[in-house]
Amino acid sequence: MATNFCPFPFKLGLHHSFSKSSSSLQVLINREIFLKVECRSQNAEEDFSGYGFSVDDRTAPQTDELILDHSLVVPHTNSYGHSFRDYEAKNERSEMVEELYRLSHINQTYDFAKHMRDKYRSLDHVEMSIWECCEILNDVVDESDPDLDEPQIQHLLQSAEAIRKDYPNQDWLHVTALIHDLGKVLLLPSFGGLPQWAVVGDTFPLGCAFDPSIVHYEHFKSSPDYKNPAYSTQLGVYSEGCGLDNILMSWGHDDYLYLVAKENKTTLPPAALFIIRYHSFYALHKSGAYKYLMNEEDAENLKWLQIFNKYDLYSKSKSGVDVDKVKPYYISLIKKVKLQTCLTLFSSSTFSYGVIDAMQYFPPKLKW
Repeated sequence: MATNFCPFPFKLGLHHSFSKSSSSLQVLINREIFLKVECRSQNAEEDFSGYGFSVDDRTAPQTDELILDHSLVVPHTNSYGHSFRDYEAKNERSEMVEELYRLSHINQTYDFAKHMRDKYRSLDHVEMSIWECCEILNDVVDESDPDLDEPQIQHLLQSAEAIRKDYPNQDWLHVTALIHDLGKVLLLPSFGGLPQWAVVGDTFPLGCAFDPSIVHYEHFKSSPDYKNPAYSTQLGVYSEGCGLDNILMSWGHDDYLYLVAKENKTTLPPAALFIIRYHSFYALHKSGAYKYLMNEEDAENLKWLQIFNKYDLYSKSKSGVDVDKVKPYYISLIKKVKLQTCLTLFSSSTFSYGVIDAMQYFPPKLKW
């Protein structure tokens, strides 16, 4: 039996029918859907190729469960011969990195982050595809990174390719790795040309006490929030177990891309959005700080983030990925649908007609 999936979403009216030769399909649903046709004939491709169907042997979505024991080899040193995330090591980037964190810790206040989130929530800068955004990151270098000074598109592809090797069937994780740093477009003039300290670097909660595990914690002493009694206790303006969704994080590429994904109605799973939003929150996922703010859902998603972090951090290398070679895979992946449920409308000895509730991970063009 061949199973055929229509590779693009479309809106059906109250009554929409397809017919070709003696094969027909009638659907009485008014929503964006994908069609699934189980064809028992030998001419599946011939019968349905005119409607954009492609023959596929899948009959159900693959599980999102991950196996935690995989083969990424963790290098002992970064590109400069030092340990990864060694902020005490002296090299050609260390002074620049510390200055960025000094400015971040002074200027990333509760009021600043709230203002920036409100400002960028409108997503009125440009409309472009995921891959177009990847390509413009070729002009961006993250000055907060002590481990690599390559263009960001290389970091994205290095992360995604490493995860793809170890988890070949978890394509939502490949997408997440590919896009996780796209929010760094905020550094570009067309997106406001924000300073590096307002876009990159480790993120941290605002509105409560700063944890000493945060990189270059000493510079928080010059922050207005450090001296604010309302923000100086462990819980600050929050309550224990309130959930990270209710926490105001320092502003940067993480939260911006999270807004982009949510507002463009991504179908990526919650764990992917958690990774996007908190992958720079090292005080949490590396040091275990701020766990008292988490709820049960956060605790489950944190497991995924800790898996992802290994690839985000240790895949960095001076050996670049051949962009032209891997581009077709990621283009097709971005367009791939997320399958959910199937409703069988009609079944006979020859055909089974049904509807799959599904959407692409992202629309062809996103608002940014």
